[in-house]
Amino acid sequence: MGWLWFGFVALILLVLTLDLAVVNRRPEAISVRRAMGFTAFTIVLALAFAFLVYWLYETDYHGIASSRPDKDAITGVQATAQYLNAWVIEYALSLDNILVIALIFRYFTIPPKYQHRVLFWGILGALVMRGAMIGAGTLLVQSFEWVLYIFGAILLYTAVKILITDEQAIDPEKTIAARLARRVFPLCPELDGQKFFTRRRGVTEATPLFLVLLVIEGTDVIFAIDSIPAAFAITSEPFLVFTSNIFAILGLRSMYFALAAVIDRFRFLKVALVFVLGFIGVKMLISRWMHIPPEISLAVVVSMLAVGIGASFFAPAKSRRRHEPAGGNHGAMDGSAGVGSAVEKPGPPKADSTALQTPAPESSPS
Repeated sequence: MGWLWFGFVALILLVLTLDLAVVNRRPEAISVRRAMGFTAFTIVLALAFAFLVYWLYETDYHGIASSRPDKDAITGVQATAQYLNAWVIEYALSLDNILVIALIFRYFTIPPKYQHRVLFWGILGALVMRGAMIGAGTLLVQSFEWVLYIFGAILLYTAVKILITDEQAIDPEKTIAARLARRVFPLCPELDGQKFFTRRRGVTEATPLFLVLLVIEGTDVIFAIDSIPAAFAITSEPFLVFTSNIFAILGLRSMYFALAAVIDRFRFLKVALVFVLGFIGVKMLISRWMHIPPEISLAVVVSMLAVGIGASFFAPAKSRRRHEPAGGNHGAMDGSAGVGSAVEKPGPPKADSTALQTPAPESSPS
């Protein structure tokens, strides 16, 4: 079955390569129309993959449905429902990630035309890290069934955390990734195009773009700790957990450019996520005494999310602080932190200048 995993990873790498090398070859701000188009493409790709899941498990291709002697073989319908359920939950949770990603880009004042490159490499990192975490989780679940109850408790804790946490209170400068980067790498205070590293005075230094990449990767690890147990609550099949996770984060990058400026309008989505995680957590905790079929679970999750999104659109609007468009330059780092607001290196004049509008740090008077 190794070829199946290899083929899936190759498919994802092919999509990412076409995205970076063909569709978005030049550094430029991604338009909402293009972002919506790629988001729709990833959704269609994920849904089309559900048909492959059905065929693989219905035919028990290479023993994929009956390879575990401690578990009964699952049918194509059950596997498809589990895959779609996990994908919908992961996709909904990724919407909450957009708020944090937008906050990080604004804090470090990264121009929109460079954000795509950061998110591209961020997804490659997430592919590796989530694969390792899902592998470790699979070993734990197969070796110690009581781990599922710990995952259920994590989901209930995550539901409470989402309910009471204010994303705007997050300080990217104080994350472990940012503090570690400052200890390991010499940091350049200004951008050098879309480079992650640059040479200055004979020394190789990390640019603010690399620092932002590390912060986003660290943030994804935290989100994965919250979201992967949700997938294991739906299915113990590692292939379904991995593919649903990857398809969710594959669409995250384009969805960010499409929704970052308006995500705050989905004001009831957070409440819906709380109910979804609470339902999945309780489902996992009572699984020994009550089995909820994956088809029923999928219907409940989709209904909760639909109610949350529908309420956000149709409920009377109330006064609230609106998020600014992604890439705005209203966040700045304290100069004492080591790297100031990301300022591009001066270069020759360009006909099309979409660079950051933040003024360069003031020089001391002569």
